[in-house]
Amino acid sequence: MRSLVLAGLLSVTCASLTFTAAAQSAPTCANLRLIPAPRECTAVASISLGSGGVRIEAEHNADDEFAASDLEDALKARGVHTAAEHDAVTIRLLRAESPAAKQILTHHALALDPAMHDEGYIVAPDGARGLAVIADTATGIFYGAQTVKQLVRGTGKAQELLTPTLRDWPAMPHRGVSDDWSRGPLPTMDFLKRELRTLAAYKYNIFSPYFEATFAYASTPVAAYPGGAMTPDEAREMVAYAAKYHITIIPEQESFGHLHHLLKFDEYAPLGETPHGSVLAPGDPATLPLIAGWFGELAKIFPGPWAHIGADETFELGLGRTRAEVQQKGLSPVYLDFLTRIHAALAPIHKQLLFWGDIAVKSPELVGTLPKDMIAVPWIYDARPDFTKDILPFTNAGLETWVATGVNNWNRVYPNNNEALGNIRAFVRDGQKLGAKGLLNTVWNDDGEGVFDENWFGILFGAAAGWQPGESSEAAFTDSYGLAFHNDPTGKINDAQRALMAAHAVFRKADLNDVEDGYFWADPFSTHGQQTSEKLLPVAREMRLDAERAITLLAQARDAAKSDGRTLANPEALDALELGARRMDFIGLKFEEAAECAQIYSEARSISADKTRWDEVSEMLETIGSNNGKLQDMRDGYTQLGLLYSQAWLRDNRPYWLANNMARYDRAAQMWIGRADQWNEVIHTWWSTHTLPPASEVGLPNAQP
Repeated sequence: MRSLVLAGLLSVTCASLTFTAAAQSAPTCANLRLIPAPRECTAVASISLGSGGVRIEAEHNADDEFAASDLEDALKARGVHTAAEHDAVTIRLLRAESPAAKQILTHHALALDPAMHDEGYIVAPDGARGLAVIADTATGIFYGAQTVKQLVRGTGKAQELLTPTLRDWPAMPHRGVSDDWSRGPLPTMDFLKRELRTLAAYKYNIFSPYFEATFAYASTPVAAYPGGAMTPDEAREMVAYAAKYHITIIPEQESFGHLHHLLKFDEYAPLGETPHGSVLAPGDPATLPLIAGWFGELAKIFPGPWAHIGADETFELGLGRTRAEVQQKGLSPVYLDFLTRIHAALAPIHKQLLFWGDIAVKSPELVGTLPKDMIAVPWIYDARPDFTKDILPFTNAGLETWVATGVNNWNRVYPNNNEALGNIRAFVRDGQKLGAKGLLNTVWNDDGEGVFDENWFGILFGAAAGWQPGESSEAAFTDSYGLAFHNDPTGKINDAQRALMAAHAVFRKADLNDVEDGYFWADPFSTHGQQTSEKLLPVAREMRLDAERAITLLAQARDAAKSDGRTLANPEALDALELGARRMDFIGLKFEEAAECAQIYSEARSISADKTRWDEVSEMLETIGSNNGKLQDMRDGYTQLGLLYSQAWLRDNRPYWLANNMARYDRAAQMWIGRADQWNEVIHTWWSTHTLPPASEVGLPNAQP
């Protein structure tokens, strides 16, 4: 047996025992606050860790020893250290066929059912001072150990290990995240490993990087910019690292649409449906060899049983070289025929092919013509009450089906988790009901500004929904999130997420298109900005107060952790949450102060002829623009937030693409610096002439009535 011993920290102050009432209450099966929630829980006890420590024992095989080592690392991160104490609490990782496991199962009248064989596990008390994880497979042992990570509560001498009796196994066999690496963010290897470790900790077993032109293929080297593409050696490193965490990598290479960053090169432009477009021309004889070359290279690197050919949003199909064929046969037959030919061309790599289902679903009567070993992945990303009609065309055709949900991060200042959770909850529920075998929870970076660490709330809800049977509870998940992901028993981080969800809801109430990046960059003095202002101003204060409440709650959670001697886990996600909240707040400030500038100037003009009020006019003008003026607030917003954004980006990503985003911060800051400088001329002119021209002549919008 392999033995690891972990002891709790010995010192604790009275202040460190201050928790919320909810945290002080003894956990029960109803409030374990685990993510994912275990399928069956019959009792919850606990053992004080005190100063005796924890001994982890695993059988002599590489997989289970790795699970034990991974558990040791997690417990150390919770503030414990290795120490061999005679009264240590023992955690044993046991295969079901071992005599010790059989004895524990018999004692508790527990059994591993056939449905639990592949990934299921049992957690049960093991004597008076122990806990056992029992499973048939290495994967089950690993997932049981991930649950144990969440069973350590408290700090110092008050630290305890919960010892529930659990039987747990997944509702869906394939649970994955699809991560967009083709439109801006491209992770560093350090972040990628952190991402994989974190996904595995919440029982995801698939990771699918999305490539358009960001894999360094030997066959198409011109498309891969230095520093902006994953290399084959990096991919091999990723595969090997993921395998230790029981994650299979499914490479997705777009093979029909979304190929502009290849087709913009003249070497490949002749293969496009339109000049330098985004869609391959299905009838060109060079397209299938191109695709086969890509997937042939991928197959040598990614050993898993699947490959994803993409094939979504082929909007240009039929608008160029294929126009006559589409007019004769119809769009869907041409599209589905090309998918069938891709399937045939890729037969030599012996992979089961996934494809996005958005085009095929438009002709459900033709879906059955596709090869039956393909996997359909219908994707819908908004919150709807029912997704049956989006799934049935594929299941009725006899195709294996996975559902693709979305974390609603694309083009967003911060993900809209109202929409994300509603989408994930109902789509996965309906997928399970109709026999879908998999989930791909998607991250997209359409405008290139995404920061992955903002996405964990939606990512973890996807983990919960794919593992848990039936319809997952948004409320139960949110109540568990802060403790399960950040080691925050106060509920403050949960409430901070709720505050940003409230800010999104307020924005929607104003009939605006979500809290999108476009509003962050919008010029409130422009004609379009003034149109936005009319809708936003009635709710701007409410939205700002929600965002500011999130910042305050986060600060309180950090202060409480420091006082209690706790370490908040996943701090990068907390920094990203604060960045999102501050960017939301700045949107409101920008439009509020733009309106105030216009109103103040209108009032200043109305009294400018009264000599007795000239000092008052001067003060008004300086309020608009001076050392601490409103124009300078705009400058400060972009410069300060630009610094925070750059730091967040570089925590996750390679520098590639960052310059595109920072150029926007710099340009916006320069615009407001220029306006502030021009405003100095307005002030000097006032001092010399005591006249104020119309607002339009000094660069201000007219005051709104």
